[in-house]
Amino acid sequence: MTGSEINWRLHRVFVGAIVVGLTVLFASPVSAQDALERIRQRGSLIWGGDQEGGGPFVYPAADDPTRQEGFEVEIADYIAAKLGVKAQFQQGQWDKLPDLLNRGDLDIVLNGYEWTPNRAARYGTSIPYYLYELQLLARKDDETLRTWEDLTQRPGGGKRRVSVLGGTAAQQYLEKNFPDQVAIVSFDGQADGMRAVELNLDGVDANLQDLPVWTFYQDGFPDLAAVGPPVGRGYYVIFTRSDDTELLQEINRAIVDGMLDGTFKRIYEKYRMWNSTQSQRGLDVAATGNFLGDQIVEANSEGNSNEQNFQAVRGWNVVWQRGGLLVWAAGLTIVLAVIAMPLAILIGLVLALCRMFGNGLLKVLASLYIEVVRGTPLVLQLYVIFFLLPEIGISIHAFWAAVIGLAVNYSAYEAEIYRAGIQAIPRGQMEAATALGMGRGLALRRIIIPQATRLVIPPMTNDFIALFKDTAVCSVITVVELSKQYYVHARSTGAILELGIVTALLYLAMSYPLSIIASRLEKRLARESRK
Repeated sequence: MTGSEINWRLHRVFVGAIVVGLTVLFASPVSAQDALERIRQRGSLIWGGDQEGGGPFVYPAADDPTRQEGFEVEIADYIAAKLGVKAQFQQGQWDKLPDLLNRGDLDIVLNGYEWTPNRAARYGTSIPYYLYELQLLARKDDETLRTWEDLTQRPGGGKRRVSVLGGTAAQQYLEKNFPDQVAIVSFDGQADGMRAVELNLDGVDANLQDLPVWTFYQDGFPDLAAVGPPVGRGYYVIFTRSDDTELLQEINRAIVDGMLDGTFKRIYEKYRMWNSTQSQRGLDVAATGNFLGDQIVEANSEGNSNEQNFQAVRGWNVVWQRGGLLVWAAGLTIVLAVIAMPLAILIGLVLALCRMFGNGLLKVLASLYIEVVRGTPLVLQLYVIFFLLPEIGISIHAFWAAVIGLAVNYSAYEAEIYRAGIQAIPRGQMEAATALGMGRGLALRRIIIPQATRLVIPPMTNDFIALFKDTAVCSVITVVELSKQYYVHARSTGAILELGIVTALLYLAMSYPLSIIASRLEKRLARESRK
């Protein structure tokens, strides 16, 4: 691919992103047809959840992985039956479920989403089907962390590192009550956050977890213990699109029926979730059926009003408020790429040489490495480095785990690029060098590799551009790079388009100069090859 083609593709991607964003911003709702009527005509209620989050919400059944279990599965079945249809589960990434709802892929979102004023301003929010609390967890052998007060004091100084599920009430609670006392480490999975504490991954001291998740999983984490009483009481609610008022009202009636006939209580007892707190669930709703919340939740949420608070943080003003965080995250993205890519090139060169000139064992090992790395996804490699290595006593800081993962992944591709470059050098070059008395190693260093390097620079530059985008995957091991920072603030403020444009410009600013360099290198090499 030439540099001009890369420039054109980047231009099309950028323009396309703006067009899509404007379409999302100004488009009309999914359909004017009433949602409840569509559901009944279809005969199914499509509800969104994320099985990766696991129990007690929704997870694959032990006896049949194609079937889902969990208390929300049973609630969805109950509500669907009340609507006269069947429940149909749709898998989606947890933090992307509201986007799937807006697209029209889902009828409702039912997956442990907490009520907040911001969310109530953007979606239809049912009356609560469960009243949750937050539980602080620490290692049983950590005598320095036995109360909430201990969270602000770390032996030897520094901040306690507390893991949370990113974008949840747990993160908001820590940001509100411990803004300067703790360092928040965001994970994409509930169990990942608890496992990080148990293994002391990356110095994580504690985990703030939804109480129902802890009661469900505590037998699987014998080295963890609850610290202090539960805090941060709030509501799990069901989301609909904001204009699906009739559907929302029917869902509210179904939830009330489930409370009155004892079905919900039986479900919660089955999953060890029932407690006296459930008697405090609120039922106040607006004329549209939207749950109004109360002072308990508002004290722990982003603000004390719903629509006014949402409008205050929405729009282009949010770019001035949070744009600096995106720039900082872009800097981290650059650092990751600048460190990882040279390592990938160096490892790739060694692999190419081993595969072409090594003995039988080296050739086999190099070939096996390249095929295994190219045949497995980057996200799996990051999980192995960050989560599995500590199981055998090798713990790596999240940043360096990301660097290693990117370097390992791209080294396999750079090895093949280098191998192609070396093979492009006429065989007579090596023969002439050995005829002059050079050994193979010296001939490779002084004759073959320098010429091959000139040939492979353009495709390697293209890979460098791709690596900038692949740093986004590193968010699965708590590295908050540009794309992760964007999504955190886009979801919390609703400024999806505004922050999205800034993020696109930052990615363009990082990758476009490289595409120009690649184009100029190709032209220069083409001129030299004609001489």
